[in-house]
Amino acid sequence: MVKLKNYSFAYEESIFNELNLEIKQGQKVVLLGSNGSGKSTLLRILAGLYFGKGEYEFNRKIINKKSIKEHRKDIALLFQNPDSMIFNPTVYDEIAFSLKAFKLDNIESRVHKVAKTFNIQKLLNKSPLNLSGGEKQKVMLASLLAYEPKFLLLDEPTSAMDPKTTGWLIDFLQDLEITTLIATHDIAFAYESCDNVIVIDENHKIIYNGEIEELMKSLDILQKTNLIHKHKHKHKSFEHSHYHLHFKGE
Repeated sequence: MVKLKNYSFAYEESIFNELNLEIKQGQKVVLLGSNGSGKSTLLRILAGLYFGKGEYEFNRKIINKKSIKEHRKDIALLFQNPDSMIFNPTVYDEIAFSLKAFKLDNIESRVHKVAKTFNIQKLLNKSPLNLSGGEKQKVMLASLLAYEPKFLLLDEPTSAMDPKTTGWLIDFLQDLEITTLIATHDIAFAYESCDNVIVIDENHKIIYNGEIEELMKSLDILQKTNLIHKHKHKHKSFEHSHYHLHFKGE
């Protein structure tokens, strides 16, 4: 469904050189890497916000500056900071905006349907700016899924969520029948939410692409990408050291 072939792109510190990857239809893939590895940049390339050199294929069609307009409705990107996406006076208007932009019908019923799915009916008349971080992420995700995209991109979606909302998101993603790529550095969240995992190192290279179960056995890759760390612990007079996974907030 999604392919990058020999794709190169340079933006500030994020530099990809002849990147190759493939995501099959229906897959839920997690993109793992430390800060600065280029996860967000890669999502913006796949969302058609950035363009480089090489081939980007979506549903067997080449995506470039000329063709991206016809695919805008097919691809949705949730930014890490929901405030950067909010610009409507109410939650209802926020969800309805893209429906109007894509000239879809039955806007009111679509808004209420997706609001029910996300359990945010009581928020429809409120300003999205006055919501909690987790509620804002829910609203923005609802506004994207309202127009039924075929490819969903999520950039650190749990960064503003408390544990309860994160648990809800994991359950929601497991039932979601949309091809999804999730950028995160939270291995615990990744383990619960994906089929496959792609790991990018600090040199912006893909160094792993496969099942997360196998990745968890590779201390070398996890260390190299700063997804685990080792430090000392002291228990009374006994001192030892062992590895720690990186979870949200660490």
